[in-house]
Amino acid sequence: MIQSVNSVPAFDIKQQYAAIEAEVSHAVLEVLSSGRYIGGPAVEGFEQQFAAYHGVDECVACNSGTDALYLALRALEIGAGDEVITSPFSFFATTEVISAVGATPVFVDVDATTFNLDVTQIAAAITPKTKAIIPVHLFGLPVDMTALMAIAQDHNLAVIEDCAQATGASWNNQKVGSIGHIGCFSFYPTKNLGGCGDGGAITTNDSAIAAKLRVLREHGSKVRYIHEEIGVNSRLDAIQAVILQIKLRYLDIWNKQRQQIGAYYYQYLSQIPGIIPPQELLGGEAVWNQYTIRVSSEDRNGASSKYRDWVRTQLQDQGVSTMLYYPRPLHLQPVYESLGYQPGQLPISEQACHQVISLPMFPELKQEQQDKVIYALKDCFS
Repeated sequence: MIQSVNSVPAFDIKQQYAAIEAEVSHAVLEVLSSGRYIGGPAVEGFEQQFAAYHGVDECVACNSGTDALYLALRALEIGAGDEVITSPFSFFATTEVISAVGATPVFVDVDATTFNLDVTQIAAAITPKTKAIIPVHLFGLPVDMTALMAIAQDHNLAVIEDCAQATGASWNNQKVGSIGHIGCFSFYPTKNLGGCGDGGAITTNDSAIAAKLRVLREHGSKVRYIHEEIGVNSRLDAIQAVILQIKLRYLDIWNKQRQQIGAYYYQYLSQIPGIIPPQELLGGEAVWNQYTIRVSSEDRNGASSKYRDWVRTQLQDQGVSTMLYYPRPLHLQPVYESLGYQPGQLPISEQACHQVISLPMFPELKQEQQDKVIYALKDCFS
């Protein structure tokens, strides 16, 4: 059966679309015939459904996950002179928005098994300038939000959850995005809940924050042509909203399939010396937007990415495509050179950048494809 599988893609969003094509086509055509392409009942309906799914009072849709984070910081009036604690092992958008509002990112190293913020190191990074923490639920694994919220409460800090890769994940049976003060989501097509273009949303139980977010996303205006502050144009298109409404109905099913694939991977990959699979913390329920392993060898200390790159090449030669998230940590990006971080200062994040490989992961991934991935890795480490 393994031999019958020629290749395994890292992800495949076409299969998902094929399964719901009729529903999507009908909904999109209804929007097109309505003439309501910006805002309106389609967007309002999605906001209500997304809020209900997460058990929160408010959802404000916007045009990307990046804008969701930016608007969240703006709504909390975080800016010049403020500091925001976050992870150095994430996509650049997480810190880009901190800099965009004039604040300074402060990096805390990550945990070696989850790739998420090492919560035990947060308190030492807090200063009188610290105003917020942005925990990133990376690759669909939830952060230890119990411990993090306790720290935030002790120091009177806002918590903005970066849920871009974790829609549907939970911590102690509570959906991520509903635990902190604000949750930020991305609907980029490859996300667990992905649109057919860019999109984002912000969740909160604070009605005052939600009201401010709605003003900010509309050029700082409540009433047309009357502008109370400097805002942006960040609206979710109605076509994306109806597509997301349809996909939201299937999200739990798709996430369950991801979880089954993740469990199958772990069962076999955890037995291969040289492979370190990710692990959920007790209390967390991951949804595996990516399934990211670390590779190591007894005669290599992880200081170089050459071994990881060799493994990826071997997998590609056997028809297994992989992805690389992220080859350079944020604290060592050229744009943050002025912050003064040095190589070796955040060792777990730096080591992860040299060792990580993201394996094929999407709900429709067949068992024979999973087997091909596992056997290809066994060959690499035999």
